[in-house]
Amino acid sequence: MTKPTILLIGHGMVGQRYLEALAERGLTGTHRITVLCEEPRPAYDRVHLTSYFSGSTPEDLSLTPPGFLAGHGIELHLDDPATAVDRAARTVTSRSGRVFPYDVLVLATGSYPFVPPVPGKDAAGCFVYRTIEDLLAIEDYAKGRAADGGEGRGAVVGGGLLGLEAAGALQGLGLATRIVEFAPRLMPAQVDDGGGAALLRTIESMGLTVHTGVGTQEVLTGPDGAVRGMLLSDGSSVETDLVVFSAGVRPRDQLARDCGLAVGERGGITVDARCRTSDPHVYAIGECALASDGRVYGLVAPGYEMAETAADDLVGRDREFTGADLSTKLKLLGVDVASFGDAHGATDGSLDVVYSDSRSGVYKKLVVAPDGVLLGGVLVGDADAYGLLRPLTGSVPPVSPEQLVLPAGIGAPAAFGPSALPDEAVICSCHNVTKKAIAAFGTLAEVKKCTKAGTGCGSCVKVIGQLLPASTDKGLCGCFGYTRAELYEIVRTLRLTSYEELLDSHGREGARGGDGCEVCKPTVGSIIASLAPSIGASGYVLASGQAALQDTNDHFLANLQRNGSYSVVPRIPGGEITPEKLIVIGEVARDFGLYTKITGGQRIDLFGARVEQLPQIWARLVEAGFESGHAYGKALRTVKSCVGQTWCRYGVQDSVRMAIDLELRYRGLRAPHKLKSAVSGCARECAEAQSKDFGVIATANGWNLYVGGNGGATPRHADLLAQDLSDAELVRLIDRFLMFYIRTADRLERTSTWLERLEGGLDHLRDVVVHDSLGLCAELEALMAEHVAHYRDEWAETLDDPDRLRRFVSFVNAPGAPDPAVKFVPERDQVKPDLTVLTLEPLGGTR
Repeated sequence: MTKPTILLIGHGMVGQRYLEALAERGLTGTHRITVLCEEPRPAYDRVHLTSYFSGSTPEDLSLTPPGFLAGHGIELHLDDPATAVDRAARTVTSRSGRVFPYDVLVLATGSYPFVPPVPGKDAAGCFVYRTIEDLLAIEDYAKGRAADGGEGRGAVVGGGLLGLEAAGALQGLGLATRIVEFAPRLMPAQVDDGGGAALLRTIESMGLTVHTGVGTQEVLTGPDGAVRGMLLSDGSSVETDLVVFSAGVRPRDQLARDCGLAVGERGGITVDARCRTSDPHVYAIGECALASDGRVYGLVAPGYEMAETAADDLVGRDREFTGADLSTKLKLLGVDVASFGDAHGATDGSLDVVYSDSRSGVYKKLVVAPDGVLLGGVLVGDADAYGLLRPLTGSVPPVSPEQLVLPAGIGAPAAFGPSALPDEAVICSCHNVTKKAIAAFGTLAEVKKCTKAGTGCGSCVKVIGQLLPASTDKGLCGCFGYTRAELYEIVRTLRLTSYEELLDSHGREGARGGDGCEVCKPTVGSIIASLAPSIGASGYVLASGQAALQDTNDHFLANLQRNGSYSVVPRIPGGEITPEKLIVIGEVARDFGLYTKITGGQRIDLFGARVEQLPQIWARLVEAGFESGHAYGKALRTVKSCVGQTWCRYGVQDSVRMAIDLELRYRGLRAPHKLKSAVSGCARECAEAQSKDFGVIATANGWNLYVGGNGGATPRHADLLAQDLSDAELVRLIDRFLMFYIRTADRLERTSTWLERLEGGLDHLRDVVVHDSLGLCAELEALMAEHVAHYRDEWAETLDDPDRLRRFVSFVNAPGAPDPAVKFVPERDQVKPDLTVLTLEPLGGTR
């Protein structure tokens, strides 16, 4: 059965958020997703575009996580914009002439810079400030633009947000820079006269020249056709070598106009509250859309909300976009500027509370209603209070407005902080995240990963940090109020076999029916995989419903490397390998041009495989008797060994045989974190067993079992759990130890950390797994027996199913085409990644 196709036109910030929303709702598994992108690179952060001039690279600005597109089967066509839409045939034609069918069309074409229709606007040296390519062109042109060896000159037409950023960029390039703004003040949409005056004084003190209340009449050119000056509307002229137009944007709605979709009188594709256009098969989101409230929103936060609304409509959720918060906080030319709510006091009867200090360039104004409700405000020079004030908009603050604008020490309450905000206060307006949602997490990293709060404009990060210490919620994430151990018990007891079942029945109230987050999805996926046989679920991590839960490496059953290639690590139990198998590995490495390295875990790692080569490589390895080494998963990696008594004159037990038995028993066992083991044949400890999660050392009377060790950045010597064990006793204790760890550890917690956290420590662990103090041992052993009995190699299963193999492509639209961004150079008779290649610019296909 052919999957329905969602065709997205535009891959900017809002387009990428739409793709993420589709993935979160499981639609990437049920639909074919195709994206047409006009630019030569995937989505990047336009909000922080100017950071390019302070050292950020295009890669730093990328918003497309490595492996995201390929992992979700998304077909991206770069540098190939849509040129025509045939609504009757439901097809889109691109610039290359290709025709793309669709069942659902989503327009995320964004906006284009408005360039005033003045003579000379197209002269050499005139630019707009919108894309990375614009910045590269400005940077290149500015080099050497000096007048007779003196200082080069630049001018920016427009004194709004992007205009001031552009002015800062030109100044940073060494140009004497001026700003020309037609309005009577800078940033006229965001600040009032008082704020504009404070901003003007500060900017002029930085050496920039500002013209307000005048427009550009003409761009003057020299004999070579290049810019040499500008004529202004007051009759004056200025000299300049370069002009950047930043006079606002207009919605890109030409595609919609050409195919007959309804558009607004002043532009913008007309949409309803669900972001549907006049054609029920077509949606419009972001800056190209005219929302149902009659506005075109030029900020990223409303665009994100529209993206989620359109995605929700496809899965039948009742969600509407009826307007958005237009609050902004930026640092322009080093000056903090913020506005929120009714910043200009347009509400009838509103009153202003103003603090102004012209010496320090600080201006603060709060707009309040007669009953004390905070309506909005403007902050210039000191916007630290923005994170507190914006969430209070629409309510009566807990302290007087005068106290809120005064500096600390002369009336501002020291105790007033984020904790005073109501739970429903929206802290992150970019992603509509409330204080209550943030309070469920323990770290900023968790907040960003689960809710995306703090990943937009960044203005809320400070307040988020102030909220986190107050949190006492020990839940796994914002989706679940339970710990990982508690979720394990819920899944085991109720025999829940899907993430959706668990979220809908035991998720937090606001998370039920949602899509979860990047913290809980892989965690629950691991729990289900470790319990799979006993609860009746599939243990195959890429099974239907399971694949979307996995981390990046699990998506392709391989470790992603820094240049976009993957490593292949076949299992070599106990480090023992036959010459015939060594030859196979050598032939595979030679035939596919792979870099080979013997690892510390006594196996051979093959680096440099492209994603489409993985099935070909593994087909040969599986045929030769190899299995997955699970180097990509939170599972058992290796059981290392010395040669033991078979060869070594000091050995007292057969350590190789025991290592092979243990590795084959616990292979594929999914756990909260990776597991490593080793078996030494005598007390000389050549296998380094005491640095492993579970290590075994031979004695004259049997085996000693050590647990809770690890190497890495914080090494820990393992503790002796039991000694002089028989083979059967050893295996039984390891079974119990591992299943008790899997049952009770936190997410991403190694056995060493878990053991130190465990109440009662080693003594308690010994009571549980040796003396059966909790009566759990029979159950733990049964769970391990189920795992052993039902184990199947993940790569063998993958190769047996043609549908599963379809995910292993660099480019969905060209399955056999290699990714040209993955290149190598020779080193020491092998290869290494060519890191001069920009992995963000694949050619000839789509990731």
